[in-house]
Amino acid sequence: MKIKRTTIVIGCFLAELFFVNVTGQNKYQQHIQLPVIPQPNQVTLLQGSFSLTKDNGMILEMADSIRKQIMAYMVEEKEKPLYRHLVQISGKKKEKNNIRFIICPTQNIPTEGYHLRITQDSLLLEASQASGLFYGMQTLVQMAMNTENGQILPAVEIFDKPRFAYRGVMLDISRHFYGKDFLKKQIDLLAQYKINRLHLHLTDAAGWRIEIEHFPRLTSQAAWRTQAKWKDWWNGKRYYSTETHREAYGGYLTKNDVRELVEYAQKRAITIIPEIEMPSHSEEVLAAYPELSCTHQPYGPSDFCIGNEKTFRFLEEVLLEIMDLFPSEYIHIGGDEAPKTAWKTCLLCQRRIREEGLNGVDGLQSYLIHRIERFLNAHGRNLLGWDEILDGGLAPNATVMSWRGTEGGLAAVRSGHRAIMTPGAYCYLDSYQDAPNTQPEAIGGYLPLEKVYHYDPIPKELPDSLHHLIYGIQGNLWTEYIPTPEHAEYMLYPRALAVAETGWTNPDIKSWPDFHQRAMNAIEYMRHAGYNPFDLAKEYGNRPETAQQCKHKAFGKPVIYKAPYWHTYPAEGERTLTDGLRGGWNYNDGRWQGFVSSRRLDIVIDLEKTDTIHCIEADFMQLCGPGVFLPEQIKISISNNGNEFVPLTSWKHQVVRDDTLTIKRFTWKGEVSTRFIRYQAEASPTYGGVIFTDEIVVK
Repeated sequence: MKIKRTTIVIGCFLAELFFVNVTGQNKYQQHIQLPVIPQPNQVTLLQGSFSLTKDNGMILEMADSIRKQIMAYMVEEKEKPLYRHLVQISGKKKEKNNIRFIICPTQNIPTEGYHLRITQDSLLLEASQASGLFYGMQTLVQMAMNTENGQILPAVEIFDKPRFAYRGVMLDISRHFYGKDFLKKQIDLLAQYKINRLHLHLTDAAGWRIEIEHFPRLTSQAAWRTQAKWKDWWNGKRYYSTETHREAYGGYLTKNDVRELVEYAQKRAITIIPEIEMPSHSEEVLAAYPELSCTHQPYGPSDFCIGNEKTFRFLEEVLLEIMDLFPSEYIHIGGDEAPKTAWKTCLLCQRRIREEGLNGVDGLQSYLIHRIERFLNAHGRNLLGWDEILDGGLAPNATVMSWRGTEGGLAAVRSGHRAIMTPGAYCYLDSYQDAPNTQPEAIGGYLPLEKVYHYDPIPKELPDSLHHLIYGIQGNLWTEYIPTPEHAEYMLYPRALAVAETGWTNPDIKSWPDFHQRAMNAIEYMRHAGYNPFDLAKEYGNRPETAQQCKHKAFGKPVIYKAPYWHTYPAEGERTLTDGLRGGWNYNDGRWQGFVSSRRLDIVIDLEKTDTIHCIEADFMQLCGPGVFLPEQIKISISNNGNEFVPLTSWKHQVVRDDTLTIKRFTWKGEVSTRFIRYQAEASPTYGGVIFTDEIVVK
């Protein structure tokens, strides 16, 4: 496979030298940016180069079982430049040009770390664990891919280890089912970039995706629906079908599928973490087994009945089968977005609250989390859940996956628990990665590669003494709006590569310009390997209005809020609407201010003196999925005393629900003298929702 290369010649290694401070030493050391993702943490350039040929001698110094696994892996991957040569090597030691792979548990090399030394006449890769050797091999593979012919490697010495132990990607295969072959394909690529956890979201309202022998209706009924697209199903009656229905869409992983996937991933140093949702997001289970709901009827609440012992017998039987299939350290139990509404009136749930002395429905959720954790711990596993598992008190050994910002992770860490950081603003890969009108449909938002890359999982406010409890980072791909495997790859790559480098590489080594070029090269490789990544070379970028500050007559002037802004989306507070900063493609970028109280925006700008104005304009956003709508009515009034306002203009806008991101500008033009400007916007009584605007521009 010949790949066109843009910056890939050995001379680049020399041209890209720079210096980094060596911690604890009063000197500087040469460091080089290799064309590798993630960037190794300590690289030194040596003299010369090493040639990979079938005449190299090769020695594998490790346990026989690991040696066989390594050789089998190289045969499977023989199309890659490094392995293409290694699989032809006889294994006999020679006087020079030897390749030595060594695994020695007593070596002073950190977990998952490796030492690679390439000289003119030898190549040494050593590690204390098989995973470290595997990651060193991935560095070698990428170096070989990014040389002129895949044979000439630069002489370097690398001491490398990951920044975080947990470097993950989550794939939601409930909303749209992707099978075993697709998952293997992603494991191949994720492993190359040193991702070591694949979190599978196996269950949700849209479909149950794993065989459970004790409960066959989970796969004969709850795994199927008649609408292939989640959006059509969700906006319809949300019924399930049987596998034999002529329009049935869905599927599931059999136990043999899972065993095959787990073994395949283990060979590539990836642990698969299963997620079984509880107590909510369980409509599909309750349709198949309605006796587990508070109403005992299908198509009702999404929460399990926590007062019913049958619920726990069900969950424990399911988890026993899950643990038999997945040897992972963690079992993910979801725990997010439980409405808890039915629990308030359910006699069984209320009795449980009384008998256990629980603090209402939050305490009821905490009861489930604690009880399930004890069950998992008794079987040698740990509980992992979204940050809502903090509600009512966190289970003793649980780890929190912080998605609603960083607050959940901070709360967990401060109470002595591990946290995996995966905040939606930086790690939700289902958001648009470029200008929405240039992209296939997404759930909304705007998360370009650069923003993912610049995220640091360790919050600045966290004391050094607690840094070790930040276990790692994860990128999440929810698939409500991602119906095909090709679309899933498009959303994953190259953003998953930014997650990989953030999880592995120390911040002082990271370089956005350098990573951007390496990502461009990686995209070219992915295409040749049969993947469908986003074309970074054609990136349009953020909304042009964000590029520079907008100066106008109201710039920096005080704003009086007749109706409060929404504290969830405050932007810069009372400075927002006259700070000259225009919003981008995403309402949570810190520049768009939200208004939800009374469904209206009502502000007064004080120009601080009477002035002649010719234009008043404001932009509003609509994104119907999360409930962001354009206003139905807009009114602009003026006043010279701030008390008595005279209408200047008004509009009545017809709000239409659609699936696209819309930013609409409402503009008045004319000539008038005034000191105070009142801008009002009201939501449609039909759709309601949140009103978002970014700046009131006065010219």
